[in-house]
Amino acid sequence: MMSVENLDYRVEHLRDRLAREDIAELGVRVEARGAWVMVWGTLADAASRAAVLRIVADELEGVPWHEDLTVHRVGPPGAAEVLS
Repeated sequence: MMSVENLDYRVEHLRDRLAREDIAELGVRVEARGAWVMVWGTLADAASRAAVLRIVADELEGVPWHEDLTVHRVGPPGAAEVLS
């Protein structure tokens, strides 16, 4: 079993990497919850989400983790809602 100190170190390293790499995702939250890690937040596009998931999987290899990452749509609205 991984020590709390080691897990905290890996979580902090993940946060640093998410902030400094090309994606610079500061809106992603990472938190150790007992023996596992939760990653959540809203991202600008699917490519950013995929990049974050790749980095998380790399940094947390061997650690159970869960994610709740959503993609925020930016652009024109879709079709008008039709009310009957």
